[in-house]
Amino acid sequence: MTQFNSRFLTFILSILLLSFLSTQSVHASEAGEYIDDAVITTKVKAEIFNDPSLKTFEISVETIKGVVQLSGAVSSQANIDRAVEIARSVSGVTAVENTMTVK
Repeated sequence: MTQFNSRFLTFILSILLLSFLSTQSVHASEAGEYIDDAVITTKVKAEIFNDPSLKTFEISVETIKGVVQLSGAVSSQANIDRAVEIARSVSGVTAVENTMTVK
């Protein structure tokens, strides 16, 4: 009976290991996208931070598959336009979605 339990446990662990390894190969390309998105977000935030007319803490930046999403409440439409312009200028950005509002 002990030998059966040992073989059964080995069989189950083998299946778990194979399923883990197969999912890792699928997610490897997605990991690159997540890293690229993080880099884009960081670049957009840095550019917004370096712009003297914008207050960084008013604008939230998120990137999903190269699409930058800007949100928050800023003091003028000119600030919205400037933030969108900055986001579009960053390398790797494929589109900009803007949900910012004027407070």
